[in-house]
Amino acid sequence: MKTATVSVGSFDENCSVIVLDDGAAWVVDPGQEPQRILSTVKSLGGELRGILLTHGHFDHIGAVPALQHAYPGIPLHIHEEDVIMLAHPQNCFVPDYPPIPLPSNIVASAWPDFVKVIETPGHTRGSVSLLLEDAGILFSGDTLFAGSAGRTDFPGGSYVELIASLKKLSTLPPETKIIPGHGHATTIAYELATNPFMLQL
Repeated sequence: MKTATVSVGSFDENCSVIVLDDGAAWVVDPGQEPQRILSTVKSLGGELRGILLTHGHFDHIGAVPALQHAYPGIPLHIHEEDVIMLAHPQNCFVPDYPPIPLPSNIVASAWPDFVKVIETPGHTRGSVSLLLEDAGILFSGDTLFAGSAGRTDFPGGSYVELIASLKKLSTLPPETKIIPGHGHATTIAYELATNPFMLQL
C-alpha cells in the first residue's frame, strides 16, 4: 500500500491518495485541483477506482465531478447522513467552490473492505474517520486536527457529539498517524498529550 497527501484549493484541504498493492487507487476528500490529484494517482502507479468522503462539505468535494468525468462509473462513498449536502445550493463558497451537481454512483454508508470506518459525528451528522489498520493511518476529516478539533457551528454540527467522537478516536493505538482534513499530520499520542480538546476527555 502507498499513500500520499496533497493540499488543494483555497482552503488548503488535505486530499489523500491510497494505492493498494493491486494498483487500485482511492481518493479521500478531493476538494479541488483534480489534475493535481490525478497526477498524484499516476505518480504512485495507481488506477483510480473510487472516492471516499469523510464528510460532505464543499471544500472536500469540489473535484468530484471532474474525477467522475475522467473515470466514469467510479463510486463515491459517503455516510448516508451527509448525502443531502452534496448538491445542496448552500454548500458552496463562490467563486472558488461553486455548487456541484449531484455526483453519480453514490454509495451511502457502505465502504470498501480495506478501510475501517469510524462514525465520528459532530462536525457534520455524517462525519466519519477512515482508518487503514495495517498502515496505522487515520484520515480524520474535520473531526480532529493537530492541536484542535472541528467546528460545530455549521448546520448538523453538535459539540456533544464531537466530544463523543474524539473519545472514540482517543482509544486508537497511540502511534496511529493522523492525516486531518486541514493542517499538518500528527499522532494520537501527541494529541492526547497536547490537544486541549483531547485533554478534557
